[in-house]
Amino acid sequence: MVVSVTIQHLFKYPLEFVAKTHFQKYPSKGEKFVVRVDTVEHRRDVVHGVNYWKRIAVCANVIPGILRTINVLNEQNFLLEEEAWLDFRKPEFRLQSCNITWSKYAHIWEESTFKPSQDNPKWTVLEQHGVVEVKAFGPFGRVLEMFAQRFLQSGVKRGLRIMEELLQERASKAYIIQDNPSVS
Repeated sequence: MVVSVTIQHLFKYPLEFVAKTHFQKYPSKGEKFVVRVDTVEHRRDVVHGVNYWKRIAVCANVIPGILRTINVLNEQNFLLEEEAWLDFRKPEFRLQSCNITWSKYAHIWEESTFKPSQDNPKWTVLEQHGVVEVKAFGPFGRVLEMFAQRFLQSGVKRGLRIMEELLQERASKAYIIQDNPSVS
């Protein structure tokens, strides 16, 4: 069985500002499960106007202890790979992420697209879709999927809250610096 989460959200900030803020999102006080994020590749294609990043997120294993009695689930950390493309010509910011840890047993992926709003091009619309499919553990796999779905839903809410807070904080700092160049 497959479980999924789909959301749409409006950020009242320009696309490039939202994209730059995304890269400052983790780790943060608001998200205790992301230990660190390492950029392993970054390329700029000036000809096509696309910036590319590949990052690895090291996350705390959130599987409850009772489920960790299955030896393979008893990992300290969970690794996710994220790829990002900021296309200045479209304009569009796309993210794709998937699990590295447990990839033989489960497929966990998320796809996000950020585009300028049609109503106001200075705002950004996020469309995000995530899927969890456990390929092992028989009927017990369904229990893991249900747990993962609840965790994904709460994680999406936390992630949006963190982004909104960071955007607001960065926007107010930019406004202060713009208004008073002596502030750094």
